[in-house]
Order: sequence, then structure tokens, then C-alpha cells
Amino acid sequence: MPDLRQRSGRGHSSSRKKTGAELEDDDELDYSSPSTSTGFISILDVFRVILLLLVASSALSYYVTSDSLLWGYKPRFMRWGVLKSYIRGPIKLNPEQLSLYNGTDLSLPIYVAVNRTIFDVSANPRIYGKGGGYNSLAGVDATRAYVTGCFEEDRTADIRGVELMFTPIEDDDESPVEMGMSKAQKKIRREREMREARERVWKQVKHWQDFFANHKDYFEVGQVVGIDVMMEGPERELCESAQKRRPKRSSLNNEVK
Repeated sequence: MPDLRQRSGRGHSSSRKKTGAELEDDDELDYSSPSTSTGFISILDVFRVILLLLVASSALSYYVTSDSLLWGYKPRFMRWGVLKSYIRGPIKLNPEQLSLYNGTDLSLPIYVAVNRTIFDVSANPRIYGKGGGYNSLAGVDATRAYVTGCFEEDRTADIRGVELMFTPIEDDDESPVEMGMSKAQKKIRREREMREARERVWKQVKHWQDFFANHKDYFEVGQVVGIDVMMEGPERELCESAQKRRPKRSSLNNEVK
């Protein structure tokens, strides 16, 4: 009998109801154990991996290049001249003021201008500085020169009449092709050629403007003002080099035969 009572007591203790606190503990275990077994990766872990890869890449870049953490890439914001320009804001210079930035005064930056946009080219004084091969383009808006290639004669922003260098010289009036065309047909052809020539001029201007804007060492600093007065006088004649490069009507007619 004592043995039976003792077993009965043990059975009763093992089958007793769990308290509320114990049930809460069981619930916590049930909810936490699946998450630990799924191998869940947190956002923090992802950031840690990315950071580790960036550090490793920078270290390898410096080991290979000896001077760069970004494989030779130099962000614009890391250059003092660009940063200073952003802080100061865009500048506005008239032609007389712009002429001071021609590389003669070593305490001043070197500026060039295309289509009224000023660019800092101080990073390349060997080319644009005093004695450089293209020093004639410094300190001036020489948009016309960028189109004609006459860097000494056409140091001006006035591009009126430049389209003529892309239009043919009429030297074939007596040919059967020309004599077979009416005046109306020639007028239409002339208008089309002038339209195409103007497009070529602006394409050339945009090419050089984009060249300086996208160059890794140059950057935009402002605008040229007060140059509209240049457009009020008579049109400039084409420089000798541009005139010589004009196509001839006779050559064009021979190509279509």
C-alpha cells in the first residue's frame, strides 16, 4: 500500500497542469527555434558583406595602382577645383574679364569657352597655358575657331557665316547637270545645303562643348556674358584654311554621275 501511494503521487506530479508562466516559456521556445534553424540572413549581414567587398576592392586597387583606391577613377567631388566651383556657384565673365584667365598669370586658373560656356582647363597648362600649343584658345570664347580650325584668326564667339565652309563653291555652271536644272530646283538644292551646313556647324560646336564638359580633368565654371554685341556687325569672312576646304560643285556632280 505505501508503494502504491508513492507511485500514485509520482504520477500525479508528472501529469500536473502547467502554470501560465511555463506555457509562455514553451511558446517562446516554439517561436524562436524555427528562426534559428532556417539560417535567416539579416539586412545588417548584407551590409557587412558589401562593406567587406568594398574594403577589399579598395585595398587591391591601391596595391595594383599604388595611388588610387578606386582603380584610377577620380570622382569630380574629390577635386578641390570642382568642389570650390560648386561652393562658389557659377561665375559670369564678360570678354574683357575672361581674357585675364589665359594662363599668363600663374595665380589664376586657365579658362576656355565654347558656345558661351566657360571651362576650367588648369589641369593641362602644357597645352592651354602660356607657350602651349592651344594657348590661343585660352581666355576667350573661340567657338568659331573650334569649327573652322583657324585658332589664331577666329578667336571669337561669332559663328555667323561659318556654314559657308560646308557649302559647295559653284564652279560647274556650264556642265550638263547644272544646265539641266531649273532655277527653282537650284534654289531648293541651295536651301537644303545651307540647312545641312548649319546642322554641321552646331554638331561641331556641340562636339567641343561636350568634350570639355565630359573630360575627366576639366569642368564647367560659368558663362560668358556681353558677347551679343559681336553679332551686330557684318559677318566675318571665312578664314583662308576654311575657304580652301570648301567642296566644289564640279566634284560633287562627278560623284553622282
